[in-house]
Amino acid sequence: MEITLIQGLLLALVGFICGCDQIFEAFYWFRPLVVSFFAGIVLGNVQLGVACGAVAELAYLGLLTVGGTVPPDPLMAGMMTVVIAYTTGQSADAAIGLSLPFALLAQWVGIIFNTVYVSVAHKCDEYAKNADVAGFNRIIPLAIFIKAGTVALMVFLCSYALQGPIQIFVNSFPEWLIHGFEIAGGMLPAVGLGLLLMVMLKSRNVAYLFLGFIMATFLDMPNVLPIAIAAAALAYINYKHEKATDDAVSAMKASAATFDGDDPDGI
Repeated sequence: MEITLIQGLLLALVGFICGCDQIFEAFYWFRPLVVSFFAGIVLGNVQLGVACGAVAELAYLGLLTVGGTVPPDPLMAGMMTVVIAYTTGQSADAAIGLSLPFALLAQWVGIIFNTVYVSVAHKCDEYAKNADVAGFNRIIPLAIFIKAGTVALMVFLCSYALQGPIQIFVNSFPEWLIHGFEIAGGMLPAVGLGLLLMVMLKSRNVAYLFLGFIMATFLDMPNVLPIAIAAAALAYINYKHEKATDDAVSAMKASAATFDGDDPDGI
């Protein structure tokens, strides 16, 4: 299916808004699940947007920015997964593999901005030294607008202006290669979860992992919502238990301090 000019502009607007949020990391609208959902609304196919967003989110779940490491851009991955699936008719699993070059392109653009914006940080240091509040009010919104505008431009070019060449390029792939992308796309969520577990999994959390695995594998459930509700309940129970323990320890320390201070003999 073809993307119209209005849809291309609306996708660029989505890219701009999510690009601003990517800088602030306030609402996490830049995550593939949210970006794909918005893109699906723009393209008039919310079901496709949610399906592509779920696959892309799982694939990029464990790709975290640690130190100077910059992973492939999740915003562009979510956006282009929907665009490719919509314009070429490929499945979400195949589209996530085909969206990787666009995520890498956005990754390199982000690295360039991070490098260039070092000068912005130095300029902010100068403004802080001189107590120039007006300078801050000028340079920070300008820097955000330029970077988010670049994201919007990339989205517009890749989704609308270049959709013809992209369709021709994807449709020129042989069937066995497309099938390979589907297999790779199906494996990426497992890789994403594995990377996430490498960062988050601690010995105290292993029991929750196995409990969720048993529920998802051996219980007949229509979707993951019951598992999510059970996980929220367990998290709340664990929170209340740890809070009660901390309160008890704090009370014991306070009681010990009061006892030592009131005992005239020190015994």
